[in-house]
Amino acid sequence: MIYVKDNLFALHTENVSYVFRVTDTLHLEHLHFGGKITLDGDSIPALMEKREFLNGNLNAYDREHGTLSLENYLLEMSAYGKGDIREPFVDIIYADGSSTSDFLYDGYKVLHEKSEYDTLPGSYSDYGRSEQLILYLKERYSDIVMELHYYVYERCDVICRSTKLRNESMQAVTLKRLMSAQVDFDDSDYIFTHFNGAWIREMNRVDNTVTAGRFVNASYTGTSSSRANPFVMLSRRETSQNFGECYGFNLIYSGNHYEAVDVGSFSKLRFVNGINPQGFSYTVGPGERFEAPESVMSYSDKGFNGLSGNMHEFVREHIVRGTWKYKERPVLLNSWEAAYFDINEEKLLRLAKAGAEVGVELFVVDDGWFGERNDDTSSLGDWKASEKKLPGGIRGIADKVKALGLKFGIWVEPEMVNVNSRLYEMHPEWVVDIPGRTHSEGRNQRILDMVNKDVQNYVIETMSRLISSADISYVKWDMNRTFTDYYSKCLPPERQGEMAHRYVVGLYHCMKTLTGRFPDILFEGCASGGNRFDLGILCYFPQIWASDNTDAMCRARIQEGYSYGYPMLALGAHVSACPNRQTLRNTPLWTRFNVAAFALCGYECNLCEMSEEELEEVKEQIDIYKEWRSVLQFGDFYRYDENGAGYVSWTCVGRDKRYAAGLLLQGLAQPNMPDKRFVARGLRPDAKYHFYNIKFKIRSDSGNMQADTETEDYHVYGDVLMNSGVRLSQGFAATGYNERVRVFPDFASRIYFMEEE
Repeated sequence: MIYVKDNLFALHTENVSYVFRVTDTLHLEHLHFGGKITLDGDSIPALMEKREFLNGNLNAYDREHGTLSLENYLLEMSAYGKGDIREPFVDIIYADGSSTSDFLYDGYKVLHEKSEYDTLPGSYSDYGRSEQLILYLKERYSDIVMELHYYVYERCDVICRSTKLRNESMQAVTLKRLMSAQVDFDDSDYIFTHFNGAWIREMNRVDNTVTAGRFVNASYTGTSSSRANPFVMLSRRETSQNFGECYGFNLIYSGNHYEAVDVGSFSKLRFVNGINPQGFSYTVGPGERFEAPESVMSYSDKGFNGLSGNMHEFVREHIVRGTWKYKERPVLLNSWEAAYFDINEEKLLRLAKAGAEVGVELFVVDDGWFGERNDDTSSLGDWKASEKKLPGGIRGIADKVKALGLKFGIWVEPEMVNVNSRLYEMHPEWVVDIPGRTHSEGRNQRILDMVNKDVQNYVIETMSRLISSADISYVKWDMNRTFTDYYSKCLPPERQGEMAHRYVVGLYHCMKTLTGRFPDILFEGCASGGNRFDLGILCYFPQIWASDNTDAMCRARIQEGYSYGYPMLALGAHVSACPNRQTLRNTPLWTRFNVAAFALCGYECNLCEMSEEELEEVKEQIDIYKEWRSVLQFGDFYRYDENGAGYVSWTCVGRDKRYAAGLLLQGLAQPNMPDKRFVARGLRPDAKYHFYNIKFKIRSDSGNMQADTETEDYHVYGDVLMNSGVRLSQGFAATGYNERVRVFPDFASRIYFMEEE
């Protein structure tokens, strides 16, 4: 709900209020972002900052307002030049070379619908479930207009912000930065949490206490990046998974992003996020406008699980769209780790047949099917099947896979080209490089310049022909290198600072066109795993390959990292062979499945090399996943604060709370630690549940049978499961074993099922 009275603006969701006002100087003073509050005329003065004298050597805004300094004020947006020296919201170079901006309030509008962007994706609302507030600000000495857009999603306690800048003057200006959101906080007693990493070790949670100075989480890879995901949090020191205050911020953008916290001289914390200003400049000519991407903001006083619940609901309802929004995702088998580049039709069909026999629903041919693609040095851009490997082409293999009762999927990397390719020979001018200079290489490939309209049209038409050439149900869209040598031959020298952003805009145009042409195709985003895992991609592709690391123990940590800001519905996860190809670690087959099951479960191993016993286990796993996938894919996900070191504990609860599944995963086993309990989250307290586990064989590394798993079977109320938990069977402690002992060696795991009676 949006409430406007006089110069006060209040945005209310079910549990959150966001409040600001217009000051006498026509600036926007930020008053509150947090738990829901009741406002009337008497309460507003209590929220306002009081100023009688100027502090120290601060600069007054102007002579008429000698007690007002913007450096010590909570603001909705900020700029350099009028006294505020903290992290700015906007930075503009005007035609006369000056860079001071003073944007002042110039009106508002309330809409009961969502504005469309010209070039960028954003959140959306069905059935009038959001309201929009637009604030108009005018630069005091020029005809530059800034629009601050606020979108209210009441049910998921999310407020989104975006910014548009219109040049209504007669001269061009240079935009050096335009943030998407700014939130000023009264104090600095916060932990700044960000998620960093690299290829095959994405989404490591990092907590920093920021009491002074500036801390930045940012990407300059041309993508949202595995180095620093755009989702970040602010929380109090005492906040845990289930208790305490926390804020979450994300960006609906797939390029270079920027999240900064800045604590000024008066211990007030400012947060901003938006396009990374590093290397960025954008000329906005007379009559033109620039759109910043949309920022997503949420607050919860119920800990990180409460915040994650808000973000998950928002992504499910207001980001993911189209045919696959509520459609269960198929169990797939991907050819990559089974064969790598060494593929042919006979080998692929043997693998597909083995998949069909254990219950796989979709077979995916990964890299190596096109041109002369025998390694990563050639053929990217030449999207025609190799006659040696696939004599019947894509249609031939797709029809044969379909005859096995499976759907067919294909891997592509449309944004890339090898120098050793027909496409590069015809169009060397299409790649991102600087003429006359050597180019830094990444994975033996170059990036096609998506700023170029001809490149966009080539990608759209080439992919359209491929997808139309056979009965294809799934497309994995990969992007395997990051940017170097930023340069577009389509832009003049003085506008090269626009290249990185224009690339993302061109990419979105391709994705929007293709998903519009092929609405029933299940597209999965990928970029060396999680190098482009963001809300911008999820606006077009309903799922993303979370990491090239398929090791179950690493994946548990990676998936838990993603779970803070993204629902499990968005995460692709596969069961692979052991020793694992990325870590050389051996983990039990059931643990590999149990971790993958708490996402979009698939397989990426050579089923033709598995023993009969292993294939029986895979078949049982797939049967279980199909029975429970509506809960695991669309349910509410909770993390448990585990007191015992080395354990991971999750619960996924169906939307109607009738069914739930829980995971308990151990790292390295500790000797003589027999006691363990499983604590659930998110259940209905007064409902009675049947709590049980599935029995399976525990194998030694040699494959010999060691033991059957123990049996857990209880009938308890939801409040017991959540507030006390189930004390599990005694763990093996080297003093004896029978069928009632829980054998939990290194990397062991269990899934526990809960069904309402």
